[in-house]
Formats: sequence, structure tokens, C-alpha cells
Amino acid sequence: MTVRSLSSDSLIRESLTSISIAAAIVLLWLLTAYFGLFVLPDAREMTLIGVIAVIALRSFLHTGLFILAHDAMHGTLIPAYPNLNNWAGQAILGIYSMLSFKTLSACHRQHHRTPAQKTDPDYYQGGFWIWYFKFMRSYIKGKQGAVIFWGMSFLFYPLLFLFDVPVMNAALFWLLPQAVSSWQLFYFGTYRPHKTPPGGHTNSHRANSSTVSPLLSFLSCYHFDYHWEHHQYPHLPWYRLPSVHGADCGR
Repeated sequence: MTVRSLSSDSLIRESLTSISIAAAIVLLWLLTAYFGLFVLPDAREMTLIGVIAVIALRSFLHTGLFILAHDAMHGTLIPAYPNLNNWAGQAILGIYSMLSFKTLSACHRQHHRTPAQKTDPDYYQGGFWIWYFKFMRSYIKGKQGAVIFWGMSFLFYPLLFLFDVPVMNAALFWLLPQAVSSWQLFYFGTYRPHKTPPGGHTNSHRANSSTVSPLLSFLSCYHFDYHWEHHQYPHLPWYRLPSVHGADCGR
């Protein structure tokens, strides 16, 4: 079954569900950004536990933004309205890190066509950090890198000089969660599922899935670690992947 094979009523119901979940994630992201930057005291005056808690929450929600955009790449964010789906995907990617929805969609489609192979833009031989830096470089080089640099500068410096946001708060609660999110997404969505296991891959998706509970899977990376399931059922939005976890069709 694909998204397009669903009835019109089913597409609308699925869209409403997805929009509701997406709205909750985006709203929480906005609220925590506001509190972290404008309400909380200077991070240097907070307890270490408090700082770590805010960073963890902001990082998790920032990762959620990319998960929503990823669903949009598969047409499952707002499946009843493809144009709105793509517009929302671009808007969310812009909030996430000013990335191009068109470019990432093309790369992601190629990833699904040839996962963990030479023509997969997300795949590299090597350890975690070498793979990570090559992975990141492929997405921020050239014009895209300039857009990110100037766009982030346009947002970051006014926070400091126009709105008097404490430097530590801007660094820890705005910039650091973006880095943590990139590590989280890379580890659970690329490195761990697609690195070659001992004996080699045993399925056509060249993807491995974790065996943790749905709760731990959600907390780790919005079920991105159920990665074979995502490749097998790309029409399912992230929150429905637990429903097919363990359905080892050809795995």
C-alpha cells in the first residue's frame, strides 16, 4: 500500500492526525526556544542539571522538526494535500537549519533507491566521525553552506545585540541543540542502521533495526531506529512505525 492508494477520506483523516502531532512538536519547540532565550536566567546562574535538562529537551524537539520534514519528503506529513505537504516540509526544514527541501528530497529518494551503496549520498565507508563529517559536508557545501552561515548569523547576532539574550543561553539553548540533533539523527538514522554488520547485510534495504521498546525507540529518535521498517513501509509516518516493528518480511 502507498499513500496514494488510500481513499480520500483516509488521506484527510491521516493528514489531520499528522498535522495535530506536527503542530504539537512545532509549538513545543517555539515555547522552549522562547523560555530558553527570554525567560530563563543566564545559564551560568542555573544548576547543571537544569542546563542539561533544557539542552536535552531542546535537542529532542529540534530532532522532531527534521522528522516532520522527513515525513514530508515521503508525502506523509499532509498526504491529502501534496503541495501543502511540500510547503510545510520546506518551512520546517528552514526552521530546523535553513536546508533546502528540494535538495534533501532528491538525495533522500536516491538513498532509498540504493541504500548503503556507492550511489547512496548518505553512505560512506569508515567509522562514526569520519562518516559523520563527510555526511554533513555533502549537505552544507557550496550555496547551501552560505545560506546556513548567513541565515544563522542573521538570527544569532540580533538575539545578542538587539534582544540582550545571554550569550550562554544562545549558545547552549539555541546552537548546541542543533549540533546534538545532527548527531542524534545521523547515529540513529544513518550510521547505526546502515553500517555493515558482521557477515554483511542480509536484506535488500541493507538496514538494521533496533529491538528496543516503542517508548525507548521514541525517546531515542522518534522511531528512526526502526529503520528496516521505514524502508519497507516508506508510506508510514514516523508515529506508525511501531505498528509494523517486528514484521520481518524478508528481513
